[in-house]
Amino acid sequence: MANVTVIGAQWGDEGKGKIVDWLASRADAVVRFQGGHNAGHTLVIDGKVFKLSLLPSGIVSGTLSIIGNGVVLDPWALKSEIEKLESQGVKITDDNFAIADNCPLILPIHRDLDGLRETAAGSGKIGTTGRGIGPAYEDKVGRRAIRVCDLAHLDKMDSQLDRLCAHHDALRAGFGEPPVDRERLLKDLADIADFVLRFAQPVWKRLKKVRKAGAKILFEGAQGVLLDVDHGTYPFVTSSNTVSGTAASGSGLGPNSTGYVLGIVKAYTTRVGSGPFPTELDDDAGQRLGERGHEFGTVTGRQRRCGWFDAVIVRQSCSISGVTGIALTKVDVLDGFDTVKICTGYRLRGKIMDYFPAHAADQAEVEPIYEEMDGWHESTAGARSYADLPANAIKYIQRVQELIETPVALVSTSPEREDTILMRDPFED
Repeated sequence: MANVTVIGAQWGDEGKGKIVDWLASRADAVVRFQGGHNAGHTLVIDGKVFKLSLLPSGIVSGTLSIIGNGVVLDPWALKSEIEKLESQGVKITDDNFAIADNCPLILPIHRDLDGLRETAAGSGKIGTTGRGIGPAYEDKVGRRAIRVCDLAHLDKMDSQLDRLCAHHDALRAGFGEPPVDRERLLKDLADIADFVLRFAQPVWKRLKKVRKAGAKILFEGAQGVLLDVDHGTYPFVTSSNTVSGTAASGSGLGPNSTGYVLGIVKAYTTRVGSGPFPTELDDDAGQRLGERGHEFGTVTGRQRRCGWFDAVIVRQSCSISGVTGIALTKVDVLDGFDTVKICTGYRLRGKIMDYFPAHAADQAEVEPIYEEMDGWHESTAGARSYADLPANAIKYIQRVQELIETPVALVSTSPEREDTILMRDPFED
């Protein structure tokens, strides 16, 4: 049986939560390998809604859930999320949940810096969630991060705090803010340490044991490929690598363990925050997509921008991330449109392009070239077999598959776990 890596193949918000939950119910372990609590997954199980932003989706079904070293962890957000889920009846213990002991922490000073920068940026805002993810990754790369394992050695933090505060005090001074309150920071860390440390362990070792036993591992990505710090719409990206290759480095397992790569793709396109969006619709059709798709961010509540399906960016994402097959979500949101459009290429200053250019100015100027198809008025909501879909919906799915040069492995027709049409089982590839 293959392992499976799940990634978003657009700008995030593709409906990964439902798909990951569906797969997690059949996996033996689920691993988050990048990002922070800026990513949101909404699960609907038997009509009950669970909102996750940091915990792997498998936790709701009791599957072993692991936060890998590639994640940046806000320990206070973790505690709040665990308490919320426990109040909903989810059992979370050190038997079914683990945190990499070498995972970097998001600190209050990271949230402060994130907010100060965005406020000062004016029209140059990136559109971050303000949760400190970017500054935490900066400190990791700058070799001044405080990690989970450091919580057990808070009495030996002087040299680390010297490095950390030398950097942050200078930045804070530039914004007219006072220096870092070291004593307050140490007290805050001491207060949360025991809660975090009971889940901390060398997860690479636990995963090695799980894999050796022949168990199925599901690697869960956050955000989407177009928000990847290298391959996304830079600078309007997240601060980590979101591509499938990160599953290896962000979990402590080698690249030969990541298995089938399932790209989650929405049947239209959305994005939150600033940045280029060639197929964005500022008309009734865009509003209709947003309303029918309930397009509001799980974490921030921000309204998502909506547009037609862009085959160019999805084809590019699938290529860059080595996607084996896609899960097409929210097909039901397109029900009732007389016609639907797919972007098949771009026009940039008179030139036809079959890829999304790297430079921000070019990305902002490309004009989509559309192919128009007949829509369908029958409902696809809740369909569980290909035969239940209207003929024009099937034609649409087949055309998407052709244009992105990647097969459709499954189709999601509602937020409910069981409303899924399976064409190819990723775990049996």
